[in-house]
Amino acid sequence: MRTIRTIAELRAALAEPRRHDARIGLVPTMGAFHEGHLSLMRRARQDCDLVVVSLFVNPTQFDETADLVAYPRDERRDAALAAEVGVDLLFAPAATELYPDGFATTVSVAGLTDRLEGAFRGRAHFDGVATVVTKLLNIVAPAVAFLGQKDAQQVLVIRRLVRDLSLPVTIEVCPTVRERDGLAMSSRNERLRGADRARATALHDALLAADAAVRTGERDAAAVAAAASAVLDGAGVETEYFELVSADTLAPVTEIQEPARPVLAVVAARVGGTRLIDNQMLTTDRQATGLCPGRAEPEARAAAGSQVS
Repeated sequence: MRTIRTIAELRAALAEPRRHDARIGLVPTMGAFHEGHLSLMRRARQDCDLVVVSLFVNPTQFDETADLVAYPRDERRDAALAAEVGVDLLFAPAATELYPDGFATTVSVAGLTDRLEGAFRGRAHFDGVATVVTKLLNIVAPAVAFLGQKDAQQVLVIRRLVRDLSLPVTIEVCPTVRERDGLAMSSRNERLRGADRARATALHDALLAADAAVRTGERDAAAVAAAASAVLDGAGVETEYFELVSADTLAPVTEIQEPARPVLAVVAARVGGTRLIDNQMLTTDRQATGLCPGRAEPEARAAAGSQVS
């Protein structure tokens, strides 16, 4: 595996494979790799001829300076893990490489960014995500980019920008990877200690409660959310939101009509000083058991250009 620091060097490294019609895959990350990241890389390795992983802690998407400073960084460890799963190129630029002096352009996706994470973290968070991902897609020009379902709102934002800007890339959405006790894998999990780590499973348990309520016949969204919120309250976590929303638009729903109108349960909570998010597609199938780990909606394969989030 080769580590690359500059845009020019990366484009040069991709020129020859592109001339030979290599299928290039991109996994955009902020490092601190865990099994969730590695599962995306393995999927890219399986589906593509050449795999690029970006490792860049994007300063423009942090709403709290303390969160940016505290974000874990260990490039040597990350590089070793990426090499082990077969990544070809690790793109690890400095902030000044992606945001040079005088940088003045922002990509903003309206509508999808106003609620949920947008309300709690601010629109600037998603502007930062949309801008850096647009840059990465332009720099790498992959056939496919691989994203995780855990960041469901972010996935929808990226799919929308790909569609609206007619970028010739497929966005492939891969399932959420969980710890044995159900906690969704996240770089933030490293901050959880002792009782907080145990209480963090309340997010997963709340999603289980919502899923169980729907599978046993409850269709009123408020009642389903109440069942989930009781789990969160019982665990003593600080809930920021637990909502049932349209899986396509993130608009609130009042009645579950899946599969005609797929419903996503979304949750954000603070456990101690650590903010966590999670989500789950709800199903009315009584034969289903446990949580569905996530899915790539059909639109994700036809989001933009001739390739076809």
